Amino acid sequence: MLQRKKTRSITVRNIPVGGTAPIVIQSMSNVKTTDTEAVLAQIEALTNAGCSIVRLAVPDDSAVEAFRNIRKQTETPLVADIHFDYRLAIGAIEAGADKIRINPGNIGSEDRVNAVIDAARSAGIPIRIGVNSGSLEKQLLRKHGGPTPQALLESALNYISMFEKNNFTDVIVSIKASNVPTTIEACRLLAEYSDVPQHIGITESGTVRSGTIRSAVGIGTLLAEGIGDTLRVSLAGDPVNEIFVAKEILKSLGLMNGPTVIACPTCGRTEINVARLAAEVEELVADISDRIIIAVMGCVVNGPGEAKEADIGIAGGKHEGLIIVKGTPLRKVPEDRLLSELRKEIDILLAERR
Repeated sequence: MLQRKKTRSITVRNIPVGGTAPIVIQSMSNVKTTDTEAVLAQIEALTNAGCSIVRLAVPDDSAVEAFRNIRKQTETPLVADIHFDYRLAIGAIEAGADKIRINPGNIGSEDRVNAVIDAARSAGIPIRIGVNSGSLEKQLLRKHGGPTPQALLESALNYISMFEKNNFTDVIVSIKASNVPTTIEACRLLAEYSDVPQHIGITESGTVRSGTIRSAVGIGTLLAEGIGDTLRVSLAGDPVNEIFVAKEILKSLGLMNGPTVIACPTCGRTEINVARLAAEVEELVADISDRIIIAVMGCVVNGPGEAKEADIGIAGGKHEGLIIVKGTPLRKVPEDRLLSELRKEIDILLAERR
């Protein structure tokens, strides 16, 4: 089991973050906040997929009022994302935000940041300090020669100090850059210098294809080193995709329960559509919350050997398949019954564990 860095704990509505709490998956609505029905539909889809906290953009007063309306219609913890206008942050807090995300560098003077802190303190909610390579303070860019890990760290520590000077420690910090090595090193440095919980991710990571890879490298590296209390996989497109990727990253490191489906890359011996079958197996076990490894192999020649590290697996042949439990062949079944028989054996296996 990976050893996680011990951080202080905060709570977002009813979700603990940091300390010994499980790592939390977050996402952000990408429709207009004023389109209440669309936002609520997206929140429902995200939570059904496994998202715990959803962030909404609050760019103006109409979005504040929409946020207030949305807050009344869902129990999902909601974060208000604020830029430039501190009054919007205060308005969102009054509208029921469970957390505020601000970049203090674009909020304005320290007095304005303190006004947001005072409002959050009165409401009993935390603040996420967002430090981003694209909006780093000009003096730090000059001092460090660009958005380096050291520049990002200095920005984060300055803001943490500002908040602590105001006796407000209910914070979480995110340091993000589109450059993966920069993000990794900056988050490492922050973990070395502070015990604040970290929200991790690669900003503007890209499309589902490229962004998944870049996020897996960056987020996975940090998690493997014990860094990160909550995360978002930032992908262009439907944010539900972010949740699936986040869960697979966590499961691959043993940081989350649930089924893991592994599949062989196929070769000339393959006589079954492994890609389609693996996708069908993922659908088949989507409702399972237990930790279980399921192998989908393309032939009965090497399948049992390749699947021996899995809890259960199937190896496809011509018009039939072989069910394998802990590397031991169980029985052959016709191809049209392969999925139903696999699920039956999975349920038996899970029942025996309980």
